[in-house]
Amino acid sequence: MGSYGIGDVTRLLRVKAHVIRYWEQEVPLIRPRKDNLGKRYYSDRDIQILLRLKHLLYERHFTVEGAREELYRELAGDYQDLRAQIAALRKKLLDMYYLLKPGKAEPPGDTSG
Repeated sequence: MGSYGIGDVTRLLRVKAHVIRYWEQEVPLIRPRKDNLGKRYYSDRDIQILLRLKHLLYERHFTVEGAREELYRELAGDYQDLRAQIAALRKKLLDMYYLLKPGKAEPPGDTSG
């Protein structure tokens, strides 16, 4: 997992540091870690959110408020998809377990709960 200073992020995004700090205030999803001196360190997740935010603002011409709402919608959708994928994987793993387990030929009822 990466940890990037604000100088690295400004070069990557090609925006000034004050813009990134403003985006942090407006989009709580961006949560850089700060050291004892207040220096910001951005995670890979922060970078992904910042890149998406920049795209929404500069390419798609969203307002900051609209971009923030879109990011929340996208994140909520990702979690829903992820939960469904995990449930499906869990069911497959349990089905395989019961197929391989001696003395059990059939898995018990629905295990997606």
